[in-house]
Amino acid sequence: MRNSKMSPATDLAQAGHFIDPETRAVVPPITSATTFARDKDYALGGYIYSRDGNPTYDPAEALIARLEGGAASLLFASGLAAASAVFEPLRLGQHVIAPKVMYHGLQDWLRILSDRRGIAVSFVDPTDPAHVAEAMGSETAIVWIETLSNPTWDVVDIAAVAKIAHDGGAMLGVDATVTPPITCQPLALGADIVFHSTTKYLNGHSDVTGGVLTTAKDDAHWADINKVRKYVGGVMGPFEAWLLLRGMRTLAIRWERASENALAIARHFDGHPKLERVLYAGLPGHPGHDVAARQLTGGFGGMMSMLVNGGADAALNVAKKVELFVPATSLGGVESLIEHRASVEGPASLTPKNLLRLSVGIEDAGDLIADLEQALS
Repeated sequence: MRNSKMSPATDLAQAGHFIDPETRAVVPPITSATTFARDKDYALGGYIYSRDGNPTYDPAEALIARLEGGAASLLFASGLAAASAVFEPLRLGQHVIAPKVMYHGLQDWLRILSDRRGIAVSFVDPTDPAHVAEAMGSETAIVWIETLSNPTWDVVDIAAVAKIAHDGGAMLGVDATVTPPITCQPLALGADIVFHSTTKYLNGHSDVTGGVLTTAKDDAHWADINKVRKYVGGVMGPFEAWLLLRGMRTLAIRWERASENALAIARHFDGHPKLERVLYAGLPGHPGHDVAARQLTGGFGGMMSMLVNGGADAALNVAKKVELFVPATSLGGVESLIEHRASVEGPASLTPKNLLRLSVGIEDAGDLIADLEQALS
């Protein structure tokens, strides 16, 4: 029996308490059809074409919208397809504010948007809301932030930035990819749109590429985003939507284990002689810890970085010597990954050259600590 006060963990485990109305199956079917027939009166039954919508999308979109506390969610074929759809409706001369340090793929796209479309973009340090306020102008349409800045994991006060954006007539978009809705509720803190790369924690098994947007209100901008998905065609496939929902069933327990593991690793290596610093918002010494503890109510997650003494060569050597951590891009899966982020981001990267980004998975924490110790030595 559905309960509006039901825990998100329960909602996730039961995939929104889905029961197929025709077969009573507890797992949604995959509707692979691309087109849908009209009835004898030539009326539509709710679906036209899979670029507009598909029954397989519905359970995942409804569950994500409910977890976020939003009005609606839309699945996309990739994280970048979803995030770029937020900015596609912008007009010539409008202005965007985004972080100096953020996911480099979207930052690169914003630079292209600025160069080719005449959309002004200001990159600021949003950990100090005053910097956002200084960058605001009469044409500012969107302020974009990350709950934790990738890959330095600086913390942004969402409510403070939301007030600045709204006072200036702009909307606030929040990339919450590394803090899924079981720990962070950006819409409740004033955000207008929340974005996740579903490739990461929501799916959690490194076998689905996707993205999702959730809106606080079904407004004109949301209607424009719907049009972008429909006409640009960046829609998720039915099988990927089915895999996403399956992966989300274990999100709560995956998140709990990853958070426990990352905190254990961070505590162990905090002050380590081979490291300049450990960057993890769950450590009390992190400059944004108090804000993170207020905004992340269900754990600090599995994302952290280490600054290795000795510069880029020393950091790369550690990445080469690990045996359990997988040297690979992405994050949020059950397996632990390690990456020399500056190498991936290229010569324009602001990421410290001695930084290693860790996506801590659900393995045994002691084994992961031992692996990093042997690599550092």
